Amino acid sequence: MAAERRRRGAEGPREARNRPRERGAARGERGGRAALGLVAALGLGLAAAGSLVLLWGRWRAAARAVSPHPAEPALPPGATGPDSAPHRFWGSYRPHVYFGMKTRSPRSVVTGLMWLQQRDGAELRHTCEQSDGLQRYGWVMHDGQSFGLQDIHDRGLLLRTEFVKRPGGRHGGEWSWRVTARQDGGAAGSQAALISLFFYVATDGQGTLRPHLEDGTRLAAVSGTSEELGDFKVTFLRPSTDSGDDVPYCSYHYLDAWSPGLHRLTDVVRSSLSSRFVFTPPDGSRRRFVAVDKFRGLPGAEEAAHSHLLLHQVTLRLPAVVEVTFESGSVRERRGALAGPVLTAELARHQAAFERRFEETFGLEHKGFPAPQRRFAQAALSNMLGGMGHFHGRSLLRSPLHHHPVSFPERSLFTAVPSRSFFPRGFLWDEGFHQLLLARWDPELSREVVAHWLDLMTAEGWIPREQILGDEALAKVPPEFVVQHSDTANPPALLLALQRLLGSAPPSYLRRLFPRLRSWYEWLNTTQSGPLPYTFRWRGRDPDPERFLNPKTLASGLDDYPRASHPSEDERHLDLRCWMALASRVLAEAAERLEEPSEPYRHMERALSDNELLERLHWAHELGAFADFGNHSGAVGLRREVGRATPGRPPPAPRLVRVVHEPPRPRFVSALGYVSLFPLLLRLLRPDSPRLEPLLAAMSDERRLWSPFGLRSLSRDSPMYMQRNTEHDPPYWRGSVWININYLALRALHGYAEQPGPHRERAAKLYRELRHNLIHNLYRQYAESGYLWEHYSDSTGRGQGSHPFTGWSALVVLVMAEDY
Repeated sequence: MAAERRRRGAEGPREARNRPRERGAARGERGGRAALGLVAALGLGLAAAGSLVLLWGRWRAAARAVSPHPAEPALPPGATGPDSAPHRFWGSYRPHVYFGMKTRSPRSVVTGLMWLQQRDGAELRHTCEQSDGLQRYGWVMHDGQSFGLQDIHDRGLLLRTEFVKRPGGRHGGEWSWRVTARQDGGAAGSQAALISLFFYVATDGQGTLRPHLEDGTRLAAVSGTSEELGDFKVTFLRPSTDSGDDVPYCSYHYLDAWSPGLHRLTDVVRSSLSSRFVFTPPDGSRRRFVAVDKFRGLPGAEEAAHSHLLLHQVTLRLPAVVEVTFESGSVRERRGALAGPVLTAELARHQAAFERRFEETFGLEHKGFPAPQRRFAQAALSNMLGGMGHFHGRSLLRSPLHHHPVSFPERSLFTAVPSRSFFPRGFLWDEGFHQLLLARWDPELSREVVAHWLDLMTAEGWIPREQILGDEALAKVPPEFVVQHSDTANPPALLLALQRLLGSAPPSYLRRLFPRLRSWYEWLNTTQSGPLPYTFRWRGRDPDPERFLNPKTLASGLDDYPRASHPSEDERHLDLRCWMALASRVLAEAAERLEEPSEPYRHMERALSDNELLERLHWAHELGAFADFGNHSGAVGLRREVGRATPGRPPPAPRLVRVVHEPPRPRFVSALGYVSLFPLLLRLLRPDSPRLEPLLAAMSDERRLWSPFGLRSLSRDSPMYMQRNTEHDPPYWRGSVWININYLALRALHGYAEQPGPHRERAAKLYRELRHNLIHNLYRQYAESGYLWEHYSDSTGRGQGSHPFTGWSALVVLVMAEDY
């Protein structure tokens, strides 16, 4: 521009004659500049509009990530209420307490039991805690609907809790409890044992309770009103002996208090206990004991009280029997109280019906199992049914588009739980295995649970993997696991149960489910897609590789199972590919039943079941098995690192950090274990596949996956076998025997043994031996410890992890019945 100005200054008279034109040119130039300005303004406007569109799109995507799915609910409104399902309205739906009942409603009135042995060092019992150290507890019989019998063994005390329901009225009928307390094992001095039983009724934010007192200290009954129950009355009958006579002497106390919520009931009672009371029976053997006194509030509690608690305490010598009745005001023609001999007869009738139904369903006596093993199987099923819970509340969700967690709208969930003591809440992939058993016992119940889970779906088609609904559930969860991340999947194992239910499910039920099933499938197929066509990758692996020997993959359900040592977008996860093959098959079957287009699902099923393509993508020749692929180093370890001391401060504690002795490179992951078996487990391999032989060989090799107690999760010759993942993380899926995967293995082996092929006889032999080992060890461990366990040692067979774990470990019932 400076050179241009210089040229104009040097022009002569000719240029002066051209001034008019020059002015015209200037006007044209100005017009050009105006046009350019207009274009620039339009550009800025379009850019701004584009930014607004992008912002709107981002806002819309963020909203969808935490909004409910727009489809019609899978479960019709009111389906769980007393009008539609009165037989299931009341139940033992509080799995986290040793004994309690509630309704399937959002703000249910709850009832429960606590107890305290009146001796030095005894603790108040209420919620199921592994730290309580009970020798055993659990449901001996439970039909999932109207009846349950549970035995609790607590350091010299045997408590038997029983309940039975009776239909009637408009609010889910009525029920009665019987709690029998006696010295466990007939120890000497049993008549001197003193125990306090605490029976309570509490509200959860709505409803009213009114106490009815006798003699000023005995809470004889509680009457109340709530939205779901109308008018009701809970009566605490006087204790009796086994023979039906009145207990000679009892001491009574009651508590009328308010709590910040149901999750603080134990704290309220514990803070109200006083040791100033004296037990003074007629024989003159006086002794001090602990009882509830006036409630003066919880120390440091800042939460507003909204739960009203009325508690009846009876202190007595053993043995004794106490009964509690619930009567609904809507029952107009009652046949008499469900107590005493009437209750005895009803309990006996339901017990006989349960045993008869159990044999008709599973046929274990017909198969030759002795009575102790049949009782073990009955307890396994009963504990899963007795561990059903009804939860209501909000999940905390977070998507990549949110800076902070967002509350999902309130939802209810009716589900089984893995463990009453450690995991008393819903887990998505666990529930698929739970429903394999429950669908066999009660298909209607199972269909309802599947619908409940699908109704938790977001608008994107995502289902949060862990459901923490309500304050009681939240109180049992470490803070780091509360928030659910919307890019994290979980295996669609629920489709295993749905596949079993498809044949008998009413078309109307499937039609309500199908839009959500389709969204779930599409979400998995897009958000978890891999780097190549027909490959898949679990999102959400731990992003901090320096902390772990091998970064965890919680989304897969297999937690610390070895994956590629250095997480990257190039990973191909074999198990997820196989899950998607199963999902494609089930979606196709459901679509065909509904006469919906099924070819897209069938096409995907054919592609993901293509054995040649599966081999190209996942067969590791050097491993002799299928495997994951990713950026992997086969030489990593943990080394203790001493931090540098800061002047004036104590030196930091040494910590274990990961060291990599060989640079990672794209390769197959050198881990033979459960993931390697997935093409067999979900029966994607043809019966004549040449890859079946090396997999069967690995399964039967004691140096690799075979153990006398079941298939171990990771081969003994793997570098990661039984290796800690961090200083504080012991091995989890790195050698232990897990029952859910062993069940899938037995199901697959049973199928290959029935189909013509070169590996038929070997599959049949392996099936027989594995089934025997699994049943024998689980029964032995149950007889010795009193529990089913989360997983089992591959070297000793001993139960490990949380207990009781009557989630997928209860699949042993189907194994005994050979029901696949």
